[in-house]
Amino acid sequence: MAFLNINGRSVAYRLLGAEALPLVVLAHPLGMSQAVWDDLLPALLPRYRVLTWDLPGHGASQAWGEGAITPADLASEALALADHAGAGRFHFAGTSIGGVVGQQLLAEHAERLYSVTLTNTGAVIGTTELWTTRAGRVRSEGLGAISDEIVPRWFSAGRIEANPALKNGWMTQMGRGDDESYARLCEMLGSHAFTGKLTRKGVKVQLLGGSEDLATPPATLEALAAECDGAPLEILDAVGHVPSVEVPALFAEKLLAVLAVDLGDVGERGVDYATGLTTRKQVLGEEHVARSTENATSLDAPFQQMITRLAWGELWSNDDLTRRERSMITTGILAALGRDGELALHLKTAKRIGLTEAELRQVLMHVAIYGGVPAANHAFGLAKQLGWGGEQA
Repeated sequence: MAFLNINGRSVAYRLLGAEALPLVVLAHPLGMSQAVWDDLLPALLPRYRVLTWDLPGHGASQAWGEGAITPADLASEALALADHAGAGRFHFAGTSIGGVVGQQLLAEHAERLYSVTLTNTGAVIGTTELWTTRAGRVRSEGLGAISDEIVPRWFSAGRIEANPALKNGWMTQMGRGDDESYARLCEMLGSHAFTGKLTRKGVKVQLLGGSEDLATPPATLEALAAECDGAPLEILDAVGHVPSVEVPALFAEKLLAVLAVDLGDVGERGVDYATGLTTRKQVLGEEHVARSTENATSLDAPFQQMITRLAWGELWSNDDLTRRERSMITTGILAALGRDGELALHLKTAKRIGLTEAELRQVLMHVAIYGGVPAANHAFGLAKQLGWGGEQA
């Protein structure tokens, strides 16, 4: 876990995965912490860089200071963290109040988003009276005192019955939060709505809910879908308010389907230039792609466009292999063929993608066996010139 000072507050976050992968920002529900995403990480990290953080007064993040909290404040935290990660654009997924953050981003910062997955949330959640009452109780009784009645609402009855420790564990976590920060977030939920603010944003939106969600039942998600131009909605059967904890494997499957680039019918229409360019920038870096584009002339500009559509659009944007796997394949082929210029580029790229020294060594040892020892020996030498293998054997 790391910390970043944002507007004078210490915010706890995790940034996991290789720099060259698309960023996914995940926002947790009220009263919980970024730990709700832990069981999704094994499924996400092979293909995506993942950023999670704790809301004000939650987990390890510092309590809120003076004044009310607004959705814009929380969205600003998300944007500051994405900027810190070096991501101009990113995918976003949020549950409950995390979904409110997503709606704020969609309403005011759609240009920063590749996609938005909103789960167990709504354009309007509950009533002003409900949230005002809860804020008052938290201030007078404390989070620990009310956790016994709040936490069971997060999960389906069957899940609590099958795993009583789930309730006890999250009661402990909720009780550790800052009472005043939680109360102000309650007041935010009671005073802000996104009705009429989410149409025609040009961003892919997916909604997920739970059939046994008491806080944001299916009808709340249906109303949100209508606000989002009829965005697709799926209700998960026998699931409560926090699917990432209750059914992490299913949730990861649904989320990965949203995050994947839709290449359409490649055989009939190919892949558009913009898709290839986005992937090329992610893998090679913005500066390299900018130099290649600036140096292009009337002679090779069509060639640059072709490799962007074919190599980076049809191949590297395809989700059947991870970018790590494609990096190993590409590096091995270039080494075997002795294509030094491209090999040097992809040896640098392999570091951005997160290849380990052991993985690169195995790639080049395969080249030695199947492509020839001289080719592998030359590739090892080039890799060392580029900073691979810092320790003497």
